[in-house]
Formats: sequence, C-alpha cells, structure tokens
Amino acid sequence: MSRIAYLVSEYDAPSHTFVRREVAALRAFGIDVLPFSVRRGVADSGTAPALLGRSPFAYIAALGWTLASRPRRFAFGWWLALRHRAPGWKALLWSQFHFVEALLLARLLVAAGATRLHSHFANSGATVGMIAAHVAQLPWSLTLHGISETDYPAGLLLTEKLERASFVACASYFMRAQAMRHAAPTHWSKMTIVRCGIDVSALPPPAVHSAAGPARLLFVGRLSPEKGLFGLLDALAALAASGLEFELTIVGDGPLHASIRARVSKLNLGERIRFSGGLPEAATLAEIARSDILVLPSLMEGLPVVLIEALALGRPVVASRVAGVPELIDEGQSGYMFAPSDWCDLAAVLQRLLAARGDWAAMGEAGRQRVVAEFLSDHAAARLAHLFEGKLLN
Repeated sequence: MSRIAYLVSEYDAPSHTFVRREVAALRAFGIDVLPFSVRRGVADSGTAPALLGRSPFAYIAALGWTLASRPRRFAFGWWLALRHRAPGWKALLWSQFHFVEALLLARLLVAAGATRLHSHFANSGATVGMIAAHVAQLPWSLTLHGISETDYPAGLLLTEKLERASFVACASYFMRAQAMRHAAPTHWSKMTIVRCGIDVSALPPPAVHSAAGPARLLFVGRLSPEKGLFGLLDALAALAASGLEFELTIVGDGPLHASIRARVSKLNLGERIRFSGGLPEAATLAEIARSDILVLPSLMEGLPVVLIEALALGRPVVASRVAGVPELIDEGQSGYMFAPSDWCDLAAVLQRLLAARGDWAAMGEAGRQRVVAEFLSDHAAARLAHLFEGKLLN
C-alpha cells in the first residue's frame, strides 16, 4: 500500500491551512498520508513530526545510520547539498544544516515505510526533501505556489528541483509558465495544474450583505510589503474624502504592523479601520463570512487561498491583476481587478463596487459557483492521487 509523506516548512502555520485540507482530502480518498514539518510552530498540534528542535543524538544517529546502511547515497547527498545552494559562506554553512536535516528525515521515512515524499513550496524545505528522498531511495515531487519561489535565492535553485522531481504540481497556469521558464522543454510534460482546494462543507454560513450603512471591507494577509496595504490605505483615503461610507477590518500581522497603524493615523482613517491581528482558521473564515467585500491589493501573489475562501462564501472580491488572480476572478461577475500598484484604479474599482450594493448577492453566487466548479479539495486530491500513481496529467 502506498504511503505518501508530506513535507512543509511549518505544517500547523495559519498560512498552510490549504495543505492540511489537501491531506484530509487525500485521506478521505483512502490514501495514507504522513505529514512532516521542518520546524515546530507556535500552534504545534503534534500531527506532523518536526525535524528541528530534536536532541543532538537524533541527528548523530541519523548520520551514523546513513553512513552504515547507504554510504554511497550519503556521499552523493552531501555533494548535492554542497552544490545545491546560493553563493557565499553563509549559504555553505546552511547547506550542511540542510544535509543533516535531510538525513534525519530519510531515516524517519524509511522507518515509517513511506513510498514517496511530496514537498510544498520550492524553498529550503524542498531542498531538504529532495536530498532526503535521494538518500531514502524514494520518488520525490513538488507543488509550486507563488512568484517568491522564482525569486532569489529560491529561483536560483529551482531548475534542479524541477529536473529531479517526478512531477510538479502548479497551483496556477501562471506558476506553470514560470516553472517552464526555468526548465528545458523535455521537463514540461511533468508540470500539471493542481489547484489549492477548499472544503465548502466546513465553511461558516455567510452573513446577509448589509442593506445600508458602511460597507464592510476586509483584508486578510501578512502585514508585509508585497501585500500592498499602504496603497489600499491611500485608495480608502480618497474614498473617504468623496464621502463614501465604509469600514475596513485588517486580519493578519507582520513586520509592517506599526508602520501601517501610523499610516492609518496620518490619513485620519482610525475610526474606519479595525485591526484584529492574526486569527486562527475558524475565526478568519468567520470574519470573511461577516464581510461584504474582500480586498487584496497585493503587489505579488500566487493563487491566493483567501480569495478562493471569500468567493466560496459568496463575497465579491477586489484584487490586483497579478499572477494567478485572473484565473480566479470573473471580471464584473464575481468581482473586479485593478492594475497592480495603480491605487487610483483601485479607488475607482472600489467606488464602482460600493455603488452597486444591489449586485453583491448575485456576484457572490457567481463566485461560489466558480469555486465549486474548479477549486474544491476533492478535485485537487483526485488529481494528486493519479499523479502519485505515476499518471501524468495534462
């Protein structure tokens, strides 16, 4: 019987909800899935053994086990770790840490009887997974999500990962195109679309859209530069100056928290904006269900799961026209897009949507049907099940 091991950087992280949904959907298909986490998160549930934070003896034992049982793979794995890194002494040092983590993972995979290892995100965790799969003599596959996986340093190392993977699941056509840029055409056939799906039966009941009063806008995401929140605030300041009524809830935390609060104060938006901080999955979904419109002003994205969730909950959405976003939003039907970084365009789009309150319910239903047609966890699990069986898909 197949036993698929999964590896992510932090299995219980709020941003990895879709991975846990994917695992649950695969298990519902009768596939035995064993998740692993590179590091132990704050909300560690104990469901995914972590590679970091163990006793030194665990790593020493992994070194000894590999040397004794598979010396040639030990040597090649070390060479692979040494070569598969960014330039510089710091990267050289980290490559040795990744090698030791990979040996520990390989030992755990063999002991658990895993038949394949699958990694999410082409980051350092995928480097660990790639080396571990070689040492454990297992097929290894990869899911790509966003443009950060083609940025430095991950992009520098992406080509070899694509070549060594037995298949590459891409969350969007945009991401598959980026992967094709990094690989020879001989590898294109193993790159296939597998959406990040959701379980609509687990969603809370959506609230009725407000018939009057301030429109309830919502942003969900990390408070970091790529999310474009400063531009959203500028657009909202323009709406406030024109007399439009709205309130914005910001769900998330990150390095720009203090700067964003300062900007809110400078723009005199304090009475219109509420910060809820980072929330667990259920509370975040409840916030989406209570909102009228979800806004995602990102400067870069992959295929945003929060947009899928908002559409599934019948919320019209506004988002920048980047990466995989146009694959989600039917323009004018389930939401609107604006030119990335064009905050005047964002303000105009929001003004148009706020003035069309009577259309929100129909737009929400159109978005929900879009998700049901293509973005369910069951659909993603079915495609992955075929891929794990060695059946490449178009």
